[in-house]
Amino acid sequence: MPSELKRDDLIYPKECYEIVGILMEVYKKLGSGYQEKYYQRGIAEELRLRNKKFAEQVAVPLLYKEKKLGTYFLDFLVEIGDAKIVVEIKKDDHFSKHNIEQVVGYLKATNLKLGILANFTPKGVRYKRIINL
Repeated sequence: MPSELKRDDLIYPKECYEIVGILMEVYKKLGSGYQEKYYQRGIAEELRLRNKKFAEQVAVPLLYKEKKLGTYFLDFLVEIGDAKIVVEIKKDDHFSKHNIEQVVGYLKATNLKLGILANFTPKGVRYKRIINL
């Protein structure tokens, strides 16, 4: 990772950089216009090619006082070193409040620190880092 991209206040900067590189590679090969499931399959294949530990469609229960209220399904849970990062992919032109809140809910339910919301758009892949405070 280039030194000018490093910041002391970011959570998992190196790991995020690797994941974003994977997203960019998938977009570079596929381009725009595909259904979300095909981007997901491309990301899974790229993670495998790079020997990254990950799981797809991870079922996470939402609990209230030990009672299950429902189940979330994470697109990806990627593990790089000690970091576990939620990756949610969409096929949108912008980051909707609903999609951001969805990732925030995933982070709270899993008690993880970082999520990446990735939008595959006609102009490229865009991403947003979402932090669990």
